[in-house]
Formats: sequence, C-alpha cells, structure tokens
Amino acid sequence: MDFARQQRNPARHLIGIGGVILLHVLVIYALLTGLARKVVEVVKGPIEVKVIEEVIKKPPPPEVLPPPPKVQAPPPPFVPPPEIQIAPPPTPAPTITAVTQEAPPAPQAPVIQKPVETAPPAPPPAIRSAAVVCPNYREVMSSIAYPREALLDNIEGDVVIEFTVAANGQIRDPIIKSSTNRIFNRVSLSVVQSRLQCQGQGHDIRVQAPISFKIK
Repeated sequence: MDFARQQRNPARHLIGIGGVILLHVLVIYALLTGLARKVVEVVKGPIEVKVIEEVIKKPPPPEVLPPPPKVQAPPPPFVPPPEIQIAPPPTPAPTITAVTQEAPPAPQAPVIQKPVETAPPAPPPAIRSAAVVCPNYREVMSSIAYPREALLDNIEGDVVIEFTVAANGQIRDPIIKSSTNRIFNRVSLSVVQSRLQCQGQGHDIRVQAPISFKIK
C-alpha cells in the first residue's frame, strides 16, 4: 500500500477532526454541569496527616562517684619538755671573827681643801685723750676744712674717733666711736690718719680724739 495515498485520504482527516470536536464538547458539558467541580472536590478530599514523633534516646544518668575518704593529719610527734636545772642558792662564806685586845682606831676628820684664789681680771686699759698724747691736736682741730655739703645746708655736728697709738707713736686702727651726722665721718678719719702726730708711750694705748664742727 502506498503511504502517500494513505495520507491524502480525506476520510481519515474527518475522523480526527470529529474526535477533537467531541472531546471539546465533553469538556464544555462537564464545566457547565459541575462535573469537573466534583472531580476537584474528590481530589481535594481531606488528607490525613500523621505526626510521627521522633524517639529521642535519653542519655544514661551520670555515674555518681562516692566521696573520697577523709584523710586525717597524723598527730604531731611528741617532744618532751626541756629539763630546767635549778641551781641551789650559794652558801654564804663563813665569817672569821677574831678577838683583839686593841681598840679600833678613831675615825679621822675629813680634810677640807681651801679654794684656790684666782686673781681678778685686769681692768681694760684706760683710754687717753688725744690732747695729751698728740702735741699738735689743737692745731689740727682748728684748721680742719669744713665739708662743703654741710656748710651749704648749715649743718653742725660732733665726731669721736678712737685709735691705737703704738709704742713708736704710729696711729693704727682708727674707728668712728660716735657721730651725729655721717657727712663728717670721712673728713674726721682723713684728718686723724694724715695730720695728727702722737708720741709713743713705750706700749700700745687707746686714744680718743673728739672733733667738733661748728659754723662760725
């Protein structure tokens, strides 16, 4: 049989088309009559679900160990107390007594030493006046140049110079013993050191030279 002819047969095409149309008609009929809904409801029927619990095996209980036995410390070794030896009290030495016919000597009176007498301190050397030791004292005092500043300010005053006259008449260590105004100090020291002439007394002596500044 030729296969090409079989494909060209219109009767076979009509049967296929008719089957397709019939199938569509059945589907439409089922939708209209609710048959399809019932089929869906049957399919949607209750579904029983069973929950199967998982069996969890419990771990075995831990082993309880018995408490360790109490270990008591051994008692301390016995140490005997030290022996304390008490020394007996010393026996007193025997006293020797002798009977003599002589009487004991009488006690001697204590010797009182006299305090050593010390010489009183020597008095300080007397301070002499420059008018006695220095011959030109009055001449120098009358010719002292008056300080210009004191003359302008109309200032008067007094100064006492104390110094040492050596055995050869040299003047040493002049100091200002007292002064009413510092303006006269330098002039007074300069006059005593440069112009005053004193006589030696064979030893050092202290001399005072009072100097007076008066405006005439």
